[in-house]
Amino acid sequence: MHIEKNISLKPYNTFGVEAKASFFTQIENIPQLQQALDFATEHKLPVLALGGGSNILFTRDFDGLAVLLRMKGITETFVDDNHVLVTASAGENWHQFVSSCVEKNYGGLENLSLIPGNAGTAPMQNIGAYGTEIKDAFAHCKVLNTETRELETFTLEDCCFGYRDSFFKKHKGKYIILEVTFRLTTHNHHLNTEYGVIRSELAKMNITEPTIQDIAKAVISIRQSKLPDPKVTGNAGSFFKNPVIPATQFEGLKSKYPDIPGYMQHDAIKIPAGWLIEHSGWKGKQIGNVATHAHQALVIINATGNATGREIYDFSGQIIDTVRYLYGIQLEREVNII
Repeated sequence: MHIEKNISLKPYNTFGVEAKASFFTQIENIPQLQQALDFATEHKLPVLALGGGSNILFTRDFDGLAVLLRMKGITETFVDDNHVLVTASAGENWHQFVSSCVEKNYGGLENLSLIPGNAGTAPMQNIGAYGTEIKDAFAHCKVLNTETRELETFTLEDCCFGYRDSFFKKHKGKYIILEVTFRLTTHNHHLNTEYGVIRSELAKMNITEPTIQDIAKAVISIRQSKLPDPKVTGNAGSFFKNPVIPATQFEGLKSKYPDIPGYMQHDAIKIPAGWLIEHSGWKGKQIGNVATHAHQALVIINATGNATGREIYDFSGQIIDTVRYLYGIQLEREVNII
């Protein structure tokens, strides 16, 4: 294990904003991680575990030890005629992992194609897209308890997954996810094409009986047409969670804004944050170095490449204020703010 000092974190966040870590190390195995935690304890440093950097916004330097998780490896265990357990180490790129599963005809994750980030951070916020969340295929994950230094296994129930939420999100810093295991199908796949955009994309592809490979291609095409590539334009994907409000509040908004969309979420209504932002006049709007994406208002971008994290944060605050003023809805940032 090699500890470096005063290292730029710009290469390690998809917003591409400048921030420095007082101490920095790259980890490839569990013993190195335990050594890093011992170093942090000895020097009384907070620890920040970094994955693909796709869900984080640095508004300041990090006065602690940043640990970049580089653990690699994918393993498979067949459990019956139609199911396989596939395990990805924390440092595996999420999209590459999903693509490898789709290529082997393992179904369950195809709707989550092209989501940026690494496998180890996927359970943190129960990543989801187009009607699928990782909890739908999640089996268990192995974690390191940063307080006891012991390895633990979390089941689906242990993770307490909710909409963009999990046990880990509520206990930030206590656990570092080392690997994630999914229970996938090998032939009798349950295809999720309920989202209209997927059905439309499949229709454009002239596909009436889709395979999981077809769905993955459709999802990739949709995301590429609507979302900016973080390698080209700095962003963290969806910046805000879709708000969930009481049905009575939604009825009041519907009477005032007949076109406002809403989807049942248990006893409440989920409203697309992108719709609220767009109809508040923020879609494609730029202030200084920061803007919302022209094709997807839910995505905030580092428009010039020179934005600071504080500029992006303040820009998002103005969006929150406008939506609250117009609709009485409080948007919540999905991105982890440092």
